[in-house]
Amino acid sequence: MDETPRRVTRRRVRTRARLLDAAFEVFAAKGFGRVSIEEVCEAAGYSRGAFYSNFATLDELFFALYQERADLIASQVADALAQDGPRLDVPASVDRVTEVLLLDVDWLLVKTDFLVHAARDPAVARALLDHRGRLREAIADRLLRARGHTELPAVLGDVDGAAHAVVAAYDGVTTQLLLDKDVEAARAWLKQLLTALLADGSRTHV
Repeated sequence: MDETPRRVTRRRVRTRARLLDAAFEVFAAKGFGRVSIEEVCEAAGYSRGAFYSNFATLDELFFALYQERADLIASQVADALAQDGPRLDVPASVDRVTEVLLLDVDWLLVKTDFLVHAARDPAVARALLDHRGRLREAIADRLLRARGHTELPAVLGDVDGAAHAVVAAYDGVTTQLLLDKDVEAARAWLKQLLTALLADGSRTHV
């Protein structure tokens, strides 16, 4: 059996991963609008040919980078919320979410650049809204499965309203984190906000 295609595929996967890692470092340091393909290639140690064998444009690489991190966050939240039984143990779930959730200043710098970029490009905005929707869906799905066992504060409305509130709390905390760079304070503040949002009206039905 010819192993060459498999070796090429593995090498391409490594090349793509290295380009994404290098792009993350360069974007965080300089900002998306100030970065060239040549700078990403130099940081990764590859040629422009390696770049174009994986990405057509810098925009495509930027979106792939955002998608990778956004999927990680959605997975972290979903996994943290999936560990209880039918009843949602709000304090325990909030603890797990705030412990594992990616709160990284460099990522937030890249994410903010992406938000600004999306605000000026409807196609990118639609893709960003789709990713944010998936994060809210992961939260709403867990809250929906707890319905009948755990009651949410009425002010939040339905589970979709609660999921929007959770994402909004995360957005607010990460904005503050961009300014003060205090990750531990951000985790503590996020824990307080989520507990206040979800636990104040919750009780177990018997």
